[in-house]
Order: sequence, then structure tokens, then C-alpha cells
Amino acid sequence: MSYDNLVIVLATAAGVPLLLSVVPRLPLPGAVLEILAGIVLGPAVLDVVTADSAVEMLSVIGLGFLLFLAGLEIDIQQLRGPRARLIGVGLLVSAVLALSVGLLMHLAGLVESPLLIGTALMATALGLLVPILKDSRAIDQPVGQLVIGGASAGEVGAVVLLSLLFSERSSDAGSKILLLLVLIGVAALIVTASLRAGRRRWLSDTLDRLADTSAQIRIRLAMLLVVGLSAMSLHLGFEAILGAFVAGAVLRLIDPDAERSHPRFHMKLAGLGHGFLVPVFFVASGVQFNLGALFENAGTVLRVPMFLAALLLVRGLPALLYRAAGLSWTEVAATALLQATSLPVIVAAATIGLRLHAVRPENAAALVAAGLLSVVVLPLVALPLLQRSNDPQTRLPAVLD
Repeated sequence: MSYDNLVIVLATAAGVPLLLSVVPRLPLPGAVLEILAGIVLGPAVLDVVTADSAVEMLSVIGLGFLLFLAGLEIDIQQLRGPRARLIGVGLLVSAVLALSVGLLMHLAGLVESPLLIGTALMATALGLLVPILKDSRAIDQPVGQLVIGGASAGEVGAVVLLSLLFSERSSDAGSKILLLLVLIGVAALIVTASLRAGRRRWLSDTLDRLADTSAQIRIRLAMLLVVGLSAMSLHLGFEAILGAFVAGAVLRLIDPDAERSHPRFHMKLAGLGHGFLVPVFFVASGVQFNLGALFENAGTVLRVPMFLAALLLVRGLPALLYRAAGLSWTEVAATALLQATSLPVIVAAATIGLRLHAVRPENAAALVAAGLLSVVVLPLVALPLLQRSNDPQTRLPAVLD
């Protein structure tokens, strides 16, 4: 096994944040620039790197870790209480719109699998939105909480549906649902057992003592949780990303105050993920991006704005419901744009669809290109709206607090 391609991928991953620091006004998120760099360096343009077995292996692990970090962002408190009804109805509306859009595209002969397209359109890039909301000081406001809640619901729904409907091991729907309940039951047992064990003083003291030594016990246990649930997900016939995503949500339930009680833990997880594994996935996704299929004809290129418009419809339109929570029209518009921001699940859906021959290469390329545009353009438009909403004179009081 050669590591030459992996060295180039890692050098690219290291170069992207350096470039962004040198050119701070470059309006590109790091993930987008990593994918674009992979496209340029890959077979589509310069052909200096290919996705060999070493790159492919780390890319798969990186995708799993990306979904794990997304699951770690899920705050169950945001999916409960009065706001939960709005978020739940919004997710239901998104699902209906996604299925309708997928069916219309299928009837028009534009896509092969309406369910795959619909599932890809339901997700929101939760991990990319959290820093944006923090930087705009909106994360603790009603608009920020609704964005996070809606994004969390969309991410959960998309990952679950992707694993239920598009796993390489086929089985009937009833069996899939039963197996999903088994996975959820195991996750619930892990949460219950961990919470009970955490009440034992000697165990808590041991974890605190070993956390920042060479043992790095919390990191080791977190990795055991990720790999263990991913392996169980595979054994049950789902995609490994479902287990990784569930592992993140489980860890958030087990240790909800980690950022206050031991903040280094999440910093270490983020360092491992965003410092190593996740950039490999994004660069490798760019290397494998079929640029030739995207520009094969004008019809394929025109599908990029079509998919972007579909994202705005499926994820943006339900934001109108949040007006009932006391949001101003400016905040509703910002929420719609942010909820339509999506990339990681789109890339995962395109990758799985290509593997299962459920999507043509040109449609996969157009779908990923639409995701890239969404994370570049939509937050840039939403940020000024969020800044305007910070003005007390333009903000309505929240009625669902």
C-alpha cells in the first residue's frame, strides 16, 4: 500500500485553513474549499492524486466521524416543549415536499430514484450552521434555537431514511423498522447504563484522573462507542453512518454538560475529526467528483440550480411556520436560507446512490454541486438578515418560550 496519495490529500487539508487565514475575505467555508481543491488536484483537472485504498478507507471513516460530530450537536431539549411541535410539523412538511419534488423530477425523467433525491433534500448542514449562529450572536435567541432544532430534526430524519431505504443489504420495510428499533433500544440501554455508572463517585474520579493523561480515557471510550454502534448498524443491515450518528446523539445524552465540566473533551474530539478525518473525506469527495459528467451537456449543468431551488423549497418553505413562534419576517427569511444549507448528507447520499446505481453520475455531480452552492451562497445572504434581527427594534418577542 502506497501513502503518496494520502500525503497529497493531507497536505491539501492542511493548506486550506492556511489559505483562508491569508485571504480572510474569501467567502468560502473550509469544507467547500477542500472539495474544490480535491476536484482540481484529482483526475478531473490536474490528475495528481487519486482515491486509492488508503484514501478511500480514511474517507469512509471521516464520513462516519462527520456524522458522529453532527449527532453530538443534537440537543434533545430543542426537540421538546412548545417549539417541538413547530419543528415536527416543519419536518413533516419538508418530507411531503421532498417526496413531491422527487416524484415530479422522476416523472419528468430527470432522476432515477425519487426517494433518494427526496431524502438528500431533507437534510440541513447542522455542523456548518452552529459556528455561523455563534458568530452572529443568534444562537441563544429564538431564531437560533429554532434553526438548530429544525436542522437537528432534518439531519436525524435524512440519516435515518438514508439508512432505512438505501442500504446494500435489502430486506422488507417491516424488518428494517424492527431492526432500527433494536438499534435504538441498544442506544437507550447504553445511555441508561452510562448514566447509572456515572453516579458512582469512584468511576467519575477515575475518568477525571485519566482524561488528560496518556490514557485519554474519554476519547478511547468515545471511539469505542462510535465504532461499536457503527459495527452494529452494519450487522443490522444499515449504513455505518447511522450508527456513527446515533453514537454522537448518545454521547450528548450521556454527557450533556461536557462543554462546561470538561471542555477539553469536545475540543479533542473536534481536533481528531476536523483536524484529520473529516478533511480527508471532503478532499477525497472532491477527488472523486465527476466533473466531466457535470459538464457533459447543458441539461446537466441546469440541474444544479434546479436542485438548489428544490433545497430552498423543501427546507426553506417550512420556516414560514416559525412565524408562530414570534419571529420577524427577517428572521423567518434567514431561517429559511440557513435550513436550506446542506452538504455532508448530500455527499453521503450521492456516494451511496452511485454505489447502489440509484443515481446517474451526472445527477450525483449536479446534486453535490447544488450542495456546494448552498453552503457558499445561502449563509452569506442569511448573515445580514441575522444581524438586522439583532436590532431590538426589528425583533418581536418570542411567544413560545
